[in-house]
Amino acid sequence: MAFEPPQRLVRALAESAPDGDAWVEELPEATERAVTARELTVERVQVPGGRSSLVVLVRLPDGTPAALKLAPPRYRPEAERAALAQWGGLGAVQLIESAATDAVPLTEGVLLLERLHPEVSVRSLPEAKAWLEAAGTLRRLWVAPPEGTVFETVAERTGRQAVAMRGASAPAEVAALVDAALAAREELLAAPPEVRLLHGTFRQSKVLAGDRAPWLAVGPDPVVGECAFDLARLVRDRVEDLIASPSGAATTRRRVKRLAESLDVDQERLRGWTLFRAVESGVRALRVGRPRDAELLLEFAGWL
Repeated sequence: MAFEPPQRLVRALAESAPDGDAWVEELPEATERAVTARELTVERVQVPGGRSSLVVLVRLPDGTPAALKLAPPRYRPEAERAALAQWGGLGAVQLIESAATDAVPLTEGVLLLERLHPEVSVRSLPEAKAWLEAAGTLRRLWVAPPEGTVFETVAERTGRQAVAMRGASAPAEVAALVDAALAAREELLAAPPEVRLLHGTFRQSKVLAGDRAPWLAVGPDPVVGECAFDLARLVRDRVEDLIASPSGAATTRRRVKRLAESLDVDQERLRGWTLFRAVESGVRALRVGRPRDAELLLEFAGWL
């Protein structure tokens, strides 16, 4: 079978690393090796798939459905492996460990996961129910970081992002948002209230229907820090709908309040991290040539 990467993945990788074609070019052969080594039966490549990895729907030698995931090093697949192992299937997709895979050395960038239902995410639920299920799933992921495993910290990750934000040339109104976001970051990092293992990129589309549990999180980019940082990305979910609504600003502020209360997170800290993460994403969208996305994100940030 030819393992051609979906075009969505190819475009996204080109945005994040214009010199990253080598991994994409080697991906068909790497996928073939991973499938052969594990004696997997391939059903299909998941299309359109994600923006940071190739997912192939497969079956184990005993017929059990599974998902084979391959990701480039810059998306930290080994950190994902460590986080999934720490969660042990509680609230998140489970790593598959069996006789069929124990004999195969762990391959960097290759994860064998339980099969979920990629076509059914929490976003398919009515809005109120979707928020409830998403928040409940996220709460289960906030555990103590494992000892002896080094994850990137919120300070480290946002520090890299802050450098890129400062170096970006932007109109005056965007520069003002950048200044506000950077100031919020400095204040938030001065006294973090707790240290937990975080999903890192949590949103409704990252919660899929499963058989073992109704809803399970996928695709973490794990980081260690305070819970408000993790919740901040969820606040701007369905941002297109927010911007299109005449009450978008008021809805956003209510959303911050309700999510903070439901997950016992300080409201002002959540607002601050939501501001930083939205501005960072908006500036990055400008840098890689996605002006429409940037416009939405920066307008949203202005409401905070």
